[in-house]
Amino acid sequence: MVVIGTHNPYLVALSILVASFASYTALDLGGHVAAARGLARRVWLVAAAITMGGGIWSMHFIGMLAFIMPTPMSYDIGLTILSLAVAISVTGGGFYVISCQRASALRLVLSGIFMGFGIAAMHYTGMAAMRGHAELSYDPLFVALSLVIAIGASTAALGLAFRTTDHLGQKLVAAVVMGLAISGMHYTAMRAAIFTAHSPVHEAQGNSSLDQTSLALAVAGITFIILAFASVASLFERKRAEEALRHAQADLARVNRVNTMAELTASLAHEVNQPISAVVTNAYACVRWLARDPPNLEEARAAAMEIVKDGTRAAEIISRIHLLFKKGTPQRELLDVNELIREMLVLLRTEAARFSISVRTDLAADLPEVMGDRVQLQQVMMNLISNSIDAMNGVDGTRELAIKSQRAENEHLMVSVSDSGVGLPPEQANQIFNAFFTTKVHGTGMGLSISRSIVASHNGRLWAADNSPRGASFHLTLPTKVAAHE
Repeated sequence: MVVIGTHNPYLVALSILVASFASYTALDLGGHVAAARGLARRVWLVAAAITMGGGIWSMHFIGMLAFIMPTPMSYDIGLTILSLAVAISVTGGGFYVISCQRASALRLVLSGIFMGFGIAAMHYTGMAAMRGHAELSYDPLFVALSLVIAIGASTAALGLAFRTTDHLGQKLVAAVVMGLAISGMHYTAMRAAIFTAHSPVHEAQGNSSLDQTSLALAVAGITFIILAFASVASLFERKRAEEALRHAQADLARVNRVNTMAELTASLAHEVNQPISAVVTNAYACVRWLARDPPNLEEARAAAMEIVKDGTRAAEIISRIHLLFKKGTPQRELLDVNELIREMLVLLRTEAARFSISVRTDLAADLPEVMGDRVQLQQVMMNLISNSIDAMNGVDGTRELAIKSQRAENEHLMVSVSDSGVGLPPEQANQIFNAFFTTKVHGTGMGLSISRSIVASHNGRLWAADNSPRGASFHLTLPTKVAAHE
């Protein structure tokens, strides 16, 4: 007699939830596998395999417990453990193959087939662990269909695990799709099962097996403990990686500042030498006025005041150079963008004069302050201005550097740096912001990339455009609302 079973809808929903939760955790860990190297890569690979394989296995048994039979059922411990080992092993193998090198479509499909057959083996091993007074057989059509679904679900799982971005929405959608696919394979395989009863219910044996209640508690406990530990470990790793990335970006930015300043050393030395020379000249004058008989105190006082003014000017120049070399934690404060522009023009004035470049400024007087890091924004301004100067080196005709600041829409301000240099081909307008892409013979290709990152970290935007009739323009916008940065 064929025994007809029914499904508990609440346990079915729980099994799908477990599959989706496990899929989300596995996607999270898969990102660490793709990024890690050496021992760390193997550790994350094992964690992803345990999470995904254990999640599939957990969903499978919760789904089986959702299947209600009129005859009592229990499960053989040995085959139950074997099915778990199969699930983890084939999942780990699939993750390992697809993560060894850049995945091709063929490599992904072959890995999906391997993992799909393994998951099917896990399922049917788990089914073989069932003990009761009903003989188990299968409908070959639904068995074949469950195998196709297992391969498809495995291929999708591997592809998503190593291609899904860190965008939360995309990862959630991918986890739900994977959970539904994995659950679809299980319930299709359950549809293939045919139970035939040959003995009375009271003869059921189960001395060496796990009853359904105990197994349900064990499966639920193991699953949630594994997923909780995996999620916490992934969270800590992500925060550690983000902190390491911030330090690396800060170090790279500092290297870029040093390289930029190295090119300007000669000009800046001349810039600092001017006030120092003036200090010496005024000091001699002061001594002469004091040596007169009687001493000319008014002239001596005037010369001393000039010494103070020139010394202060030299100190300001040296202080600004020191800030550009300084390594430290970014400090946000209210800043006058026009003041930053003037500071950079002082540092680059000699460089512009050396190439016969005229500088024209149009700085809005009513410009609101922005909340930002002074050193970082100085670096952006220096990069934009020095790039414009380089672009006009060797160009025939008028060489003009124009810098404009103004209010923009949506409580932003905009700074434009334009030159009459060689200009930018249309296809390079965005390429120049890519790391290591440069149009200079001796350029590093990092200045504009770092500048865009700095502006983005201030919730702003940096882009390039043509400057008709010749040259290029760089525009950056920054928010002026203090609340936007808190």
